[in-house]
Amino acid sequence: MIWVWTAAGLVIIAIGLNEVFHSVLHPTGRGRLTHLVANTTWRLSSAAGRRGRSVAGPLATVAAVTLWAALQVVGWALVYLPHVPSGFGYASEVHPEQHPPIVEAFYFSVVSMSTLGLGDVYPIEPWLRVVAPLQALTGFALLTAAVAWFIELYPALGRRRALALRLALMDRADVAQHLPEMDPQTASAMLDSIGVDVVEARVDLSQNAESYYFTEDDPATSLAAQLPYGLRLARIARRSPDRTVRNSGHMLEAGIDDFARVLRDRFIPADDDTDATLQEYARQHRQASSPPRTAESESPAE
Repeated sequence: MIWVWTAAGLVIIAIGLNEVFHSVLHPTGRGRLTHLVANTTWRLSSAAGRRGRSVAGPLATVAAVTLWAALQVVGWALVYLPHVPSGFGYASEVHPEQHPPIVEAFYFSVVSMSTLGLGDVYPIEPWLRVVAPLQALTGFALLTAAVAWFIELYPALGRRRALALRLALMDRADVAQHLPEMDPQTASAMLDSIGVDVVEARVDLSQNAESYYFTEDDPATSLAAQLPYGLRLARIARRSPDRTVRNSGHMLEAGIDDFARVLRDRFIPADDDTDATLQEYARQHRQASSPPRTAESESPAE
C-alpha cells in the first residue's frame, strides 16, 4: 500500500512539473491542464458579461499558478502519507494522533512547499530527510517560474495593444482611403512595419496562450477590434499597380491569415476562413467587428 500512495504522488508531481515546463519553457507554451483551467475560468467569467471578461485574463493566470502549486502539494502529500506519523518528529505541543494522517501529510507538504520551515514537524526517516528539501527546492522553482511567466506575459500584452492602437490611429486617419495615392516606398514600409508587429503578436500568442484571455475595454487597444482593419489595408495593397506594395500587401495578409490559424487551432472553432475567425475573435472579446470584405470590394473608387 505504501508503494501505491508513493507512485500516485510521484505521478501527480510529474504531471504538475510537466504543466510548468510546457506553459513556461516549451516553445508551444501550452500545458493541457493549464489551458483547460484558463479556458474554464474564461467561460465562467464570461457569464458575468463585459466586467467579468475584463478580469478573465488575470484570473486565468492566477488559476493556472494555483493549479501548479496544488498538483505539487497534493503529490508530495501522498508521498508523505504512508509515513505519518512514524516517519516524522513533532514538537512537544503537537499531537499528530489528534488529526487524520492525510491532514498531517498535507500540512507538512504545504509548509515544505512554501519553504517556511516552522520546525513543529520534521522528517526523521533518512530518505524523508533527503526528499523533503527537494520539495522546498521545487516550491522555490515554481515561484521563480510563475514570476518569469508574468514577466513574459505582460510585455506581450503591451505589444499587442500597441499594434491595435496603431491600427486604430490609421483608421482615424483614413489611411485605407489614401493608400493607393501614397508614395510606393512609404506605403510598402508602412505595411511591412505592421506585418512585423502582426508576426510578433502571433509568436506571443503561440508562446503565451493564456494572453488570449486578456481583453480590453477600449476598442482602440483591442487587437480583436482592430485586426480586421489591418486585413483591409493588406487587401487594398494587393491591388496596387506597384509590385513592391503588392508584395507588402501579400505578406501582411499572410501574417494575419497565420494569426487567424493560431486562433482556430487553439481557441476558436471556426472554418478555415480568416474573416469569420476574426469576427468570432471580436465577438468573444466583446468588440465590434467590421463585416468581411472581399478583395474586389477593397478596390478604390475610380
